[in-house]
Amino acid sequence: MLKDLCSGAFFRAVLAEFIGTLLFVFFGLGSALSWPSALPSILQISLAFGLAIATLVQVIGHVSGAHLNPAVTLAFMVGSQISILKCVFYILAQMLGAVAGAGLLYEFTPANVRGNLAINSINEDTTAGKAVAVELFLTMQLVLCVFATTDSRRTDNIGSPALSIGLSVTLGHLLGIYFTGCSMNPARSFGPAVIMGLYNYHWVRIYGDIWGKHMT
Repeated sequence: MLKDLCSGAFFRAVLAEFIGTLLFVFFGLGSALSWPSALPSILQISLAFGLAIATLVQVIGHVSGAHLNPAVTLAFMVGSQISILKCVFYILAQMLGAVAGAGLLYEFTPANVRGNLAINSINEDTTAGKAVAVELFLTMQLVLCVFATTDSRRTDNIGSPALSIGLSVTLGHLLGIYFTGCSMNPARSFGPAVIMGLYNYHWVRIYGDIWGKHMT
């Protein structure tokens, strides 16, 4: 493990996850901001997140595998596809990249447009339990798609993994935005929450609410 840590390939992979997540958060959140001239539609936001992932998978997939999502990285670790060490470094890089991407967007965007920087929030008619269930299903279909399209044992024609994963992210947003704003990615939620200091909207709060209810 220590040998891997000191290798150039390992460093490049971690750096790719940082830069990739930075760009994903920057473009994804940027598509959801409320510009007075043209308010974003759900289709626009969904396509922007999906196209961002598809582009970045194509760009850095050969360097790091283009996880760009702690949930995907954790799934790969559980599936014995990557080491625990790589899992930890990937997740740290993704979280830091998300904060950097959200921070850059905050600095570039006029104050009257940035709002809460597209932080995920639960629909007022959706309970915390239902929100978590929806996020679990959204993330599950994404992780299954990633595993299916990157499985080296497949001999059939799987097409473009980058496009398939991008469409999976788009699919999740087309439904998930109505319920939770659609995270599917802890880093995507973490970045703007840190920059705006609005942790009540962060995905950790959702799980915390449920845990608190179970403990009382």
